[in-house]
Amino acid sequence: MREDAAAESDLARAGYRDRLLTELAQNAADAAARAEVPGELSVHLDGRVLSVSNTGTPLDEPGVQALVALRASNKSGATVGRYGVGFTAVLSVSDEVELRSTSGSVLFSAGRTRAELRDLDGADPGAGVPALRLAWPTVNRPAAGAESEVVLTLREDVDAESLLAYMAREAPDLLLELPALVSITVGDKQFRRRERPLDSGLTEVAIGDDRWWQYESGRARWLVPVRDGVVAPVTEDVLRAPTRSDEELSVPAILVADIAMQPDRRRILPGAAIAELATGYAEFVAAVPPDQRLSLVPVPAFARSEVDSALRDHLVAELREHPWLPTVDGKDKAPGRASVVPGLTEELAELLAEIVDGLVVPDLSGPRWAPALAAVDAHRLGLARLTELLSGVERAPSWWQRLYAALEPLAVDALAAEELASIPVPLSDGRTVTGPRTVLLGHDIDEVLGVDWTRLVHPDAAHPLLSRLGAKTATAVDLLSDPALRAEIEDLDPDDAAAAEELSVAVLALAGRVDPGVLPSWLGLLPLPDVDGELRGADELLLPGAPLAEVLVDDSPFACVDSAFAERVGEDALRAVGVGWGFTVLRAELPTGPDHDLDDEDRWWDTLDDDPDVMGAVRDLDLVDENRWPQALTMLARDPATRPLLADRAGYTAWWLRHNAESDGQVLGLLRDPADETFAGLLDPVEHPESAVFAAALAPATVDSPELAQLLLDRLADPDREPSPAVIARAHSLLAAAAAGHLLDLEDLHLPEHVRGLTGALVDPADALVLDEPWLAAAVPRERLVVGSLDTAESLADLLDVPLASTAIRGTVTGSGRESTWDREPAAVLAFAALGRDLPRGPVVVHPRLTVKLTGAVDAEIAVPWWVDEQGTTHCSESWAEGTWGAAGVV
Repeated sequence: MREDAAAESDLARAGYRDRLLTELAQNAADAAARAEVPGELSVHLDGRVLSVSNTGTPLDEPGVQALVALRASNKSGATVGRYGVGFTAVLSVSDEVELRSTSGSVLFSAGRTRAELRDLDGADPGAGVPALRLAWPTVNRPAAGAESEVVLTLREDVDAESLLAYMAREAPDLLLELPALVSITVGDKQFRRRERPLDSGLTEVAIGDDRWWQYESGRARWLVPVRDGVVAPVTEDVLRAPTRSDEELSVPAILVADIAMQPDRRRILPGAAIAELATGYAEFVAAVPPDQRLSLVPVPAFARSEVDSALRDHLVAELREHPWLPTVDGKDKAPGRASVVPGLTEELAELLAEIVDGLVVPDLSGPRWAPALAAVDAHRLGLARLTELLSGVERAPSWWQRLYAALEPLAVDALAAEELASIPVPLSDGRTVTGPRTVLLGHDIDEVLGVDWTRLVHPDAAHPLLSRLGAKTATAVDLLSDPALRAEIEDLDPDDAAAAEELSVAVLALAGRVDPGVLPSWLGLLPLPDVDGELRGADELLLPGAPLAEVLVDDSPFACVDSAFAERVGEDALRAVGVGWGFTVLRAELPTGPDHDLDDEDRWWDTLDDDPDVMGAVRDLDLVDENRWPQALTMLARDPATRPLLADRAGYTAWWLRHNAESDGQVLGLLRDPADETFAGLLDPVEHPESAVFAAALAPATVDSPELAQLLLDRLADPDREPSPAVIARAHSLLAAAAAGHLLDLEDLHLPEHVRGLTGALVDPADALVLDEPWLAAAVPRERLVVGSLDTAESLADLLDVPLASTAIRGTVTGSGRESTWDREPAAVLAFAALGRDLPRGPVVVHPRLTVKLTGAVDAEIAVPWWVDEQGTTHCSESWAEGTWGAAGVV
């Protein structure tokens, strides 16, 4: 008996107070299960008396025997044990326990047991007596509506209110653990358990405002809390078998298990089949909404116990082997047969659904779920592998554009870009190539197809991601300047009209997007249909109604482009590739020689000192009808493409016009701009409203050609011309400069019968004299004096075959004068200072009146203002010296 008392005392001290309601609830649940009725448990406190009543099967004789024997019942199955070891928990709070039942009641009393033992052997047994060994019948019955009631008189050391509060907190857990119970009432608080089956196979369990989803599988019942329809996985709990044990767990759901436990029901028995508890867990996870399933996967973490470690391993193994992972095709897959694209979006999932088998839904593909997916060995599909799967896929270009847009958020760094480097790219010509690094993206080029000479991305597939992956951007000008296009044009079969049309349509679609005059001239080779249906190069065709046709010779090689074709592709595009409307401009970068099929190009090239960096020239000027040059010049001057070329005097266009274009029967190079007075009276002004625009194609303000020199010589000798003395002197000066610069071959010039004197008179060359010394101007009659520049007087004399005045006339100073020096003459010093020039050095002779005796071509004695004798001494008259020291001749 004493050993029994010690056992009871040990159980009470082992913490059974916190299991009091648990064990009483187990008994109530067992009673309800045996009676097959919903179990109800009620706890009430009346002063120091705690009553716990329940429905179900009442107390019977075997039950009483089990209690006094301190052993568990021999029941098996879903029941836990009725009034067995767990009933000992009452000793943690009471020494007076009455078990009332509708079939009879018994009382357990430590005091009465102590008295019985004392009467038995006369010795005082002390405090430790086996209170549950002796039972006394009582006549009390359970509370109304109850089949059994446990009435406990609480010891003085028990805080009754705290005990009741603890029981209230424990009640919801017990309702979860013991499904035979439907309600627990603790004082004035009632907790009721409601169940509702769900279509997914889960059961919704509700206790008050709290919700759980429950799933039963074999020997386990799984429950997970739910808040607003979303599971809230538990982070730490204990194994419940069926009530709480001491086996700590860290799995995401509450586990209520049917597993062998040690007698105190705190630990499982060694060797218990933990693996069996994991069976069906994958089905539980599969029953949860797809976007919440991964929250029920045990992710790697430190296990809280050996049981926890083993259970986690078995759960993960279960999840790896069974289908539960939702995929975009609506089917559940085992993780090993599923593929996860990290960061998958709804858009990308839609595009990849038919390409990637077992693609995990986007909701579970974010970084939040990566640890859970890794735990179950789900196959991670990286961008590189995804690119491989896309190889060979045939889809519309717009599908690819959507794919690039969906992939763009995933290309976050250089590594991701490298993994996407081989992604297929559809081209505008219908091909699909591997990798963006070899393709071109059109800039502002919409709906242009058929560009097969380069790898141009189909406009419906173009996306900025391709640029990030290495695609280059090309404008229409870039594409139309590609040498590969030139090669394709040159290789076209002239008899293959279909191929020519296909290429021309693509080229013209691009050409319509460029500014005039920026495309290479070789695009003029593009074959286009003329009015007769024959293919001709674009630069051999004119647009319908082209004004150029009005100024060309009647037998020009140009034909008119087919009008229906022109209307279909657009006139701007045709003009851009060289089809004529006005004059066509040829442009070449870094030309190296006269190989551009321009009229007289080699002659023009010879006029250049160096090859130009850029060559621009108007084509087909040689085809202009000579009688239609006024209209042609108007076209050239008013066309923005050709107008700048007219201003470049060294350029081909102005050069050709200068030598070949005519106005009123004269080439432009021999006519002058009306605003240019250099050769007024000698050269005729061109009569054209745009003359200022093409002034560079007219005669210059210098003599730059033998033709102009010859014309000036002839016009100087023409009696019908009346040039001014200034024009005469300027013309002689410029002619002499050209001769001195060896621009003229004197043997090739034809000298007229007369030369023009300073006064405008025509002079016989035999009588004329070229002024070469300034003081001789006073010695030669002005009508005989041919004046140019003193510096080139000798060249002028050779050109005109007229003697120099200094060689044809001798002059001797007569009379004497006052010898002086320049620095002694105040008037000279003042004059040169006023002019800002250096004062000459040396002697000067001042005469009251200076006279010179002339011989040779002029025989006379005349008075002169100043003279330089053969010794180089300057002579001057006093009156001239005092008033005109600043004369240019002296200087």
